[in-house]
Amino acid sequence: MKRSEKAPIILQMLEELYPETPVPLDHENAFQLLIAVLMSAQTTDKKVNEVTPELFRNGPDAARMATLEVSHIQEMIREVGLAPTKAKNISKLAKILVESYDGEIPDTFEGLESLPGVGHKTAGVVMAQAFGVPAFPIDTHIHRLAARWGLSNGTNVVKTEKDLKAIFPKESWNKLHLQIIFFGREYCPARNHDLTECPICSWAATKKRIREEMGSR
Repeated sequence: MKRSEKAPIILQMLEELYPETPVPLDHENAFQLLIAVLMSAQTTDKKVNEVTPELFRNGPDAARMATLEVSHIQEMIREVGLAPTKAKNISKLAKILVESYDGEIPDTFEGLESLPGVGHKTAGVVMAQAFGVPAFPIDTHIHRLAARWGLSNGTNVVKTEKDLKAIFPKESWNKLHLQIIFFGREYCPARNHDLTECPICSWAATKKRIREEMGSR
């Protein structure tokens, strides 16, 4: 089955499984979403949601966050991976927003990606969820599943993003990227996964892919 033929079936299945797609990271404004997504790198959303309540009480917006000492930020997020680096980036980012953007976050990919600690994936999540701009942020779940389902060859996230954007309708991107993440967590784990029993892998994965993954267990 061609990628273009698989795409509408997958889209329909995911829409039936996940008609609602709440953003997994707790936040009350665009600034808090940006900080939460920045912190989620190499850390679970669950862990980020455990540390952000205290962080956002002390720094609910860029202006307040910019007044906090880096050591204080680091102490509040110490349980998150790469906490020292992330604390420095959060502090620098908040100060830049206050000095250059009147405390608001930029609403362009270029503006967001110019901020400390903000890569293309983080910018994509914020553009999609805070501003409603069509984006297809590629995290590890999406990169892995796209390769398993034969929608991309898995060489890198840039290629995966390009391939998925080519086969799924633009208006579906913002919701679909969350639906794929939810599916990956619930049905399609990275390890010890029986592709033949998976609701999507069982028919979308190639026989070669199934043999490779099942044979490595």
